[in-house]
Amino acid sequence: MKKTLFLSPPSFDGFDGGAGSRYQAKREITSFWYPTWLAQPAALVPGSKLIDAPPHNQTVEDILKIARDYELVIIHTSTPSLANDVKCAEMLKAQQPDIQIGFIGAHVAVLPEQTLLASPSIDFVCRHEFDYTCKELAEGKAWDQIKGLSYRDRQGNLHHTEDRELIHDWDAMPSVLPVYARDLDITKYFIGYLLHPYVSFYTGRGCPAKCTFCLWPQTIGGHQYRTKSPEVVGRELEEAKAIFGDRVREYMFDDDTFTIDRHRAIEISKHMKRLKLTWSCNARATLDYDTLKQLRDNGLRLLLVGFESGNQEVLNGIKKGIRLEAAREFMKNCQKLGITVHGTFIIGLPLETRETIEETIRFACEISPHTIQVSIAAPYPGTELYEQAKANGWFSDQALIASSGIQTSTLQYPDLSSAEIEDAVERMYRQFYFRPQAILPIVREMLTDRQMLVRRLREGGEFFSYLKERRTRATHTTPTSLKAGQGVGV
Repeated sequence: MKKTLFLSPPSFDGFDGGAGSRYQAKREITSFWYPTWLAQPAALVPGSKLIDAPPHNQTVEDILKIARDYELVIIHTSTPSLANDVKCAEMLKAQQPDIQIGFIGAHVAVLPEQTLLASPSIDFVCRHEFDYTCKELAEGKAWDQIKGLSYRDRQGNLHHTEDRELIHDWDAMPSVLPVYARDLDITKYFIGYLLHPYVSFYTGRGCPAKCTFCLWPQTIGGHQYRTKSPEVVGRELEEAKAIFGDRVREYMFDDDTFTIDRHRAIEISKHMKRLKLTWSCNARATLDYDTLKQLRDNGLRLLLVGFESGNQEVLNGIKKGIRLEAAREFMKNCQKLGITVHGTFIIGLPLETRETIEETIRFACEISPHTIQVSIAAPYPGTELYEQAKANGWFSDQALIASSGIQTSTLQYPDLSSAEIEDAVERMYRQFYFRPQAILPIVREMLTDRQMLVRRLREGGEFFSYLKERRTRATHTTPTSLKAGQGVGV
């Protein structure tokens, strides 16, 4: 085995892009997801090491010092952070010319050749579902015999091997939780709506939904939900409880749509109840009352739900597959059962107008989830939304994130500018949270939990700083611009 380092490199201050986040940017409050995309191949490679630099405040100098002991470095990158990550690769190569460096992630899966051309320091990129590709690289297998690999030979010529098939035997995939325990500090990972410390991981990959904006199913995971059996998930959670004990307050199943197979979700929830573990998961706003009740009775605390818009035509246009009335009924059931809901919304989707933005704000206030996240529509390469934007000339001159790391709008429409889309984010946050119906539950939460009191006060300060930064942000953006037909800009 080659000595292998899996790396999420240092990036913008507070940038959450090297992990599983769908919108790679600096968040409204300190937020870091676990680097599951790196941890999974790391679990397949004995003796490897995983570094997640941003939440651990590790610098490039720290990484260079550690990397001296390794032969192979596999870096997770994203569209907004690519230029930054290329610089890190170049510094690693300058220090150790013989080290092999490759990139993984949705961006390079879609644009392998453009990524390789970005810098001679990048020796290879792993396309699509890359876990076993990484394993074979670490084993020293000849590169031309490794499926799903694009690479540069010694003469500088580029080669692309045949695509690798999707992984179907997920029960054979090792757990990432021991990798977390070995290489990560779980106290460094914060998500505003999850209890702290929390642990997030996948029990499968792929999503049958066809949302035009969603990154992972269209670039890596595909639309077939391939999963571990409830029995294997139960054993992994037994191991997690033995490893972490009572330190973890909540487990988050980060599968794109964990509840799409309701029977399986219920069977897994029974293991959570048996182990007396609090948990949360992603869900669509289509679950019926009886399923919600069974999940709640088995330890479910919170659901992360993508509502996206309060306008049905916008939802239809992005192939969301939900009706507003069904979402309203879903929220009533959750509130009746005492299930906390964190709702996510997107401003600037196709067909968006000033009027539909106001509909979304009113809808969010009407259904009133406990907390919300408001993102800007991001047309990542490889998604249907990106192709629509290119075909219709919707790209603005802005990048996906500003120089500070906060998300900006790279889309504009004939009757809706990028500036109006960005302004609507702050307006929605203010109109949603500055209501008694939103403030009082948060205050009650703070009064019953001292840790939550301290945390919410910190997050409140961060949130207002974020709004101020969004209002006064610099006009220049990062080099990674996504103008029509541009793909990569480094």
